[in-house]
Amino acid sequence: MRENIHPKYYSDAKVICACGNTWVTGSTVPELRTDVCSACHPFYTGQSQRIVDRGGMVERFTRRVEQAAGLQQEVASRARDKARRERERQLVEIVDEEDVEAIDLGGEDQAK
Repeated sequence: MRENIHPKYYSDAKVICACGNTWVTGSTVPELRTDVCSACHPFYTGQSQRIVDRGGMVERFTRRVEQAAGLQQEVASRARDKARRERERQLVEIVDEEDVEAIDLGGEDQAK
Protein backbone atom coordinates (compact mmCIF):
# COMPACT_ATOMS: atom_id res chain seq x y z
CA MET A 1 0.00 0.00 0.00
CA ARG A 2 1.19 3.52 -0.68
CA GLU A 3 2.01 5.71 2.29
CA ASN A 4 0.23 8.98 3.16
CA ILE A 5 -2.64 8.76 0.65
CA HIS A 6 -5.40 7.48 2.92
CA PRO A 7 -7.24 9.66 5.44
CA LYS A 8 -6.97 8.91 9.14
CA TYR A 9 -9.57 6.34 10.29
CA TYR A 10 -11.36 6.92 13.59
CA SER A 11 -12.79 3.66 14.91
CA ASP A 12 -14.61 5.51 17.70
CA ALA A 13 -16.28 8.28 15.64
CA LYS A 14 -19.32 9.72 17.38
CA VAL A 15 -22.58 10.18 15.40
CA ILE A 16 -24.97 12.80 16.77
CA CYS A 17 -28.55 13.08 15.51
CA ALA A 18 -30.69 16.23 15.66
CA CYS A 19 -33.09 14.39 17.98
CA GLY A 20 -30.29 13.89 20.52
CA ASN A 21 -29.59 10.22 19.85
CA THR A 22 -25.88 9.31 19.67
CA TRP A 23 -23.88 6.21 18.79
CA VAL A 24 -20.32 5.22 17.95
CA THR A 25 -19.14 3.97 14.57
CA GLY A 26 -16.05 3.98 12.39
CA SER A 27 -15.38 6.92 10.06
CA THR A 28 -12.72 9.16 8.58
CA VAL A 29 -14.20 12.07 10.56
CA PRO A 30 -14.11 12.12 14.38
CA GLU A 31 -17.68 13.48 14.74
CA LEU A 32 -20.68 13.19 12.36
CA ARG A 33 -23.98 15.08 12.61
CA THR A 34 -27.20 13.91 10.98
CA ASP A 35 -30.80 15.14 10.78
CA VAL A 36 -32.61 11.81 11.16
CA CYS A 37 -31.82 8.42 12.58
CA SER A 38 -33.67 5.19 13.30
CA ALA A 39 -34.89 6.66 16.59
CA CYS A 40 -36.63 9.65 15.00
CA HIS A 41 -37.34 8.69 11.36
CA PRO A 42 -41.12 8.35 10.77
CA PHE A 43 -40.73 5.03 8.95
CA TYR A 44 -39.07 3.41 11.96
CA THR A 45 -41.25 5.10 14.60
CA GLY A 46 -44.56 4.25 12.88
CA GLN A 47 -45.65 7.88 12.61
CA SER A 48 -45.41 8.12 8.82
CA GLN A 49 -49.20 8.13 8.37
CA ARG A 50 -49.56 10.98 10.85
CA ILE A 51 -46.97 13.08 9.01
CA VAL A 52 -48.64 12.46 5.64
CA ASP A 53 -52.01 13.41 7.07
CA ARG A 54 -50.60 16.46 8.79
CA GLY A 55 -49.04 17.70 5.58
CA GLY A 56 -52.23 17.16 3.59
CA MET A 57 -50.35 15.30 0.88
CA VAL A 58 -53.00 12.61 0.51
CA GLU A 59 -55.77 15.18 0.17
CA ARG A 60 -53.77 17.16 -2.38
CA PHE A 61 -53.12 14.01 -4.39
CA THR A 62 -56.79 12.96 -4.45
CA ARG A 63 -57.80 16.52 -5.38
CA ARG A 64 -55.33 16.46 -8.31
CA VAL A 65 -56.63 13.08 -9.46
CA GLU A 66 -60.22 14.36 -9.36
CA GLN A 67 -59.25 17.49 -11.28
CA ALA A 68 -57.45 15.42 -13.90
CA ALA A 69 -60.48 13.17 -14.31
CA GLY A 70 -62.73 16.22 -14.68
CA LEU A 71 -60.42 17.73 -17.29
CA GLN A 72 -60.31 14.45 -19.22
CA GLN A 73 -64.11 14.35 -19.26
CA GLU A 74 -64.23 17.96 -20.44
CA VAL A 75 -61.72 17.28 -23.22
CA ALA A 76 -63.69 14.21 -24.32
CA SER A 77 -66.93 16.21 -24.27
CA ARG A 78 -65.38 18.97 -26.37
CA ALA A 79 -64.02 16.42 -28.85
CA ARG A 80 -67.48 14.84 -29.18
CA ASP A 81 -69.06 18.27 -29.69
CA LYS A 82 -66.45 19.19 -32.30
CA ALA A 83 -67.00 15.91 -34.17
CA ARG A 84 -70.79 16.44 -34.05
CA ARG A 85 -70.43 20.00 -35.42
CA GLU A 86 -68.12 18.75 -38.17
CA ARG A 87 -70.64 16.05 -39.18
CA GLU A 88 -73.41 18.67 -39.22
CA ARG A 89 -71.28 20.95 -41.44
CA GLN A 90 -70.60 18.09 -43.84
CA LEU A 91 -74.31 17.29 -44.01
CA VAL A 92 -75.13 20.93 -44.70
CA GLU A 93 -72.52 21.03 -47.48
CA ILE A 94 -73.95 17.88 -49.06
CA VAL A 95 -77.45 19.29 -48.93
CA ASP A 96 -76.30 22.62 -50.37
CA GLU A 97 -74.54 20.86 -53.26
CA GLU A 98 -77.66 18.84 -54.07
CA ASP A 99 -79.81 21.98 -53.94
CA VAL A 100 -77.43 23.81 -56.24
CA GLU A 101 -77.51 20.98 -58.79
CA ALA A 102 -81.29 20.81 -58.60
CA ILE A 103 -81.56 24.55 -59.18
CA ASP A 104 -79.16 24.36 -62.12
CA LEU A 105 -81.10 21.50 -63.66
CA GLY A 106 -84.36 23.25 -63.02
CA GLY A 107 -83.10 26.42 -64.67
CA GLU A 108 -81.98 24.53 -67.78
CA ASP A 109 -85.38 22.82 -68.06
CA GLN A 110 -87.17 26.16 -67.97
CA ALA A 111 -84.87 27.67 -70.60
CA LYS A 112 -85.69 24.94 -73.13
